[in-house]
Amino acid sequence: MGITKGRLEAFSDGVIAIIITIMVLELKVPHSTELSALQPIIPVMISYVLSFMYVGIYWNNHHHMLHAARSVNGAILWANLHLLFWLSLIPFVTAWMGENHFAQLPVIMYGFVLIMNAIAYSILAYLLIKHHGENSLLADAFGNDGKGKISIGIYASAIAASFIHPWIGLGLYFVVAAIWLIPDRRIERKLTDHTNENNHA
Repeated sequence: MGITKGRLEAFSDGVIAIIITIMVLELKVPHSTELSALQPIIPVMISYVLSFMYVGIYWNNHHHMLHAARSVNGAILWANLHLLFWLSLIPFVTAWMGENHFAQLPVIMYGFVLIMNAIAYSILAYLLIKHHGENSLLADAFGNDGKGKISIGIYASAIAASFIHPWIGLGLYFVVAAIWLIPDRRIERKLTDHTNENNHA
């Protein structure tokens, strides 16, 4: 038995919308109409595109995960806030990395925030599965979460590689984003199968 999930979903959607708004406000409009005026903001734009993809991926997966959940409890509420905390730091590290043209420390800190987001998401998923049971639809859909574990491994490698050259780390951040841009339909597929089974019951 738990509490309804509606407020958690609404609050999360609102915070994520604000995060995206903050990121786009960091894009400063050039005062010149010359094409060359865009050159200084190219690193900022690259950072924005990468972070927008990440925030979008988290929103998409969070939406599917909560759709499969029936209810939540206090621990889940705190775990969700923990995830939102790390998501809320994305605009800061995005601006820092872009404004400093992918210098080493900002790129490393960007990776640190990404890996903490991934860990926070895993904790939230774990608590949701624990709340619904090991035989629940959520548990079945997530499986061993190989994709999530691989992502954390790549983040760790990217942070280490950034000490050699920040562009290596940046490239690996794009690799993880590309992996997740390929739709992860585990939950959606299980929900569809579950609905079909109920319709034929």
